[in-house]
Amino acid sequence: MTGNAYIYIFTAALVSYLIRVLPLTLIRKPINNKFIKSFLYYVPYVTLAVMTFPAIIEATQSPIAGIIALVVGIVVSYFGLGLFPVACICCGIVFIAELFL
Repeated sequence: MTGNAYIYIFTAALVSYLIRVLPLTLIRKPINNKFIKSFLYYVPYVTLAVMTFPAIIEATQSPIAGIIALVVGIVVSYFGLGLFPVACICCGIVFIAELFL
């Protein structure tokens, strides 16, 4: 490793700290803009989706099994099933699909 590791650790800590503190110091009034409020509301969901969807397809031995489980998971969650039943159903679908693929 080239350079001083302490500089890297300090830089990472500073960036992490600034990301958390700057919004608190710069935005003191309530946000009234509907666009910004809706944007901030959906950011965690989009971030989770961006990290999760590729992993669903790539975590299986066959990408087709992952895609089938993703589609089935979306359908059963649309009909009101919770996170745990959807996860169990998707795991079962992947297990069955990989037996036949």
